Amino acid sequence: MRARILIIAVAIAGMWLAMSELSAGQQSGTQRVEWPQWRGPNRDGAASFNIPSQWPDQLTRKWTAEVGIGYAAPITVGDRVYAFSRQGEDEVMRALDAATGKTVWETKYNATYKPNPAATRTHGTGPKSTPTFADGRLYSLGMSGLVTAFDAASGKQLWQTAPPKTETLYHTAMSPIVDRGLVIVHVGGHNDGALTAFDARTGAIKWAWTGDGPAYGSPIIVELGGTRQVITTTQENLVGVSTANGELLWKRPFSVRATRNAVTPIVHNQIVIVSGLGLPVSGFKVINRAGQWSTEDVWVNNDTTMDMSTGVVIGNTLYGFSPRNSGQYFAIDANTGQTQWLSEPRQGENAAVVCAGDLWFALGTGAELIVARANPKQMEVLKRYDVADSATWAQPVLSGQRVFIKDLSTISLWTLN
Repeated sequence: MRARILIIAVAIAGMWLAMSELSAGQQSGTQRVEWPQWRGPNRDGAASFNIPSQWPDQLTRKWTAEVGIGYAAPITVGDRVYAFSRQGEDEVMRALDAATGKTVWETKYNATYKPNPAATRTHGTGPKSTPTFADGRLYSLGMSGLVTAFDAASGKQLWQTAPPKTETLYHTAMSPIVDRGLVIVHVGGHNDGALTAFDARTGAIKWAWTGDGPAYGSPIIVELGGTRQVITTTQENLVGVSTANGELLWKRPFSVRATRNAVTPIVHNQIVIVSGLGLPVSGFKVINRAGQWSTEDVWVNNDTTMDMSTGVVIGNTLYGFSPRNSGQYFAIDANTGQTQWLSEPRQGENAAVVCAGDLWFALGTGAELIVARANPKQMEVLKRYDVADSATWAQPVLSGQRVFIKDLSTISLWTLN
């Protein structure tokens, strides 16, 4: 009996110690939380962030590292930050120490290309595609369409595709997604582009869907209608493609002016929420009746739109940024499409939106980070922070109590203490 009591006592003490250490880690901000790809672990913009009981008047900049130009957001895995950028004629993948910002390794390859003059003037030479980490490897999509795999520990280049025959007008911006051993990304130009699944270890093509050219929004992978599928925008459509074999399941016309479909689809309660340049925000359901696929409209909201910024869902509300009225934040009921509020106009050119708990964060191109409470009745701003010295188009990365910001050519770590 005494032995059993002793064992139970030791077990309880161990559980208490573990819970105490976890609590201490959360309070101190030392808990290491990963942001391994575009829009976070689940591609929904949601971060694991230790929300403070009181926000400081200013954030503390711990370090700044020069990494090169481009709008690709950094990603975090454990004690490393990975950055994809351009330096001169090279595209560079590098690993930084998350605590100090010092370079652990960097790998370059030549990525000379002739950009469209209109694209260079307003969008720069990139890259714009956020890399993806999976199973100890990094995968990137360069501005000219090169897909490259790197060993995340050493930086060794493992494989790279051949350059596509043609390129899109504003080159590439979508971020690769990795699923069950496949790297899925839309490569090529308007006439010869293919949504392609590469073997993650070898780069061999496993399947390709050639029904339409690529757009700029990043794909997601979800289970709908009993089938695992890639949902992504293309030049002229929104499509669902089987991850198993690349079969087209369904498509909806989705052509917009300037052929700039740049929003990542959102799924909430089986409703797929989408928008595009000049288009309303809309929600629809994917239907599979005995193998016959179709889509069915649920709601359409004409009060606002999304262009280069994808919103986040907290509870049953979609919070986002619209380019209308010189920049305007909005809240929409994600189940019904009803507008809940529109902010004051003139909020800026663009804003990248992420969320954590009952808060949403918006990083505007003017380098201001807004912290706002998820309030379906009104825009409730808690704090505003200046977080960079140049324009910020990349998404902010929230991890623990760390905020990583990519501006024109640097990455900075900001903390709450």
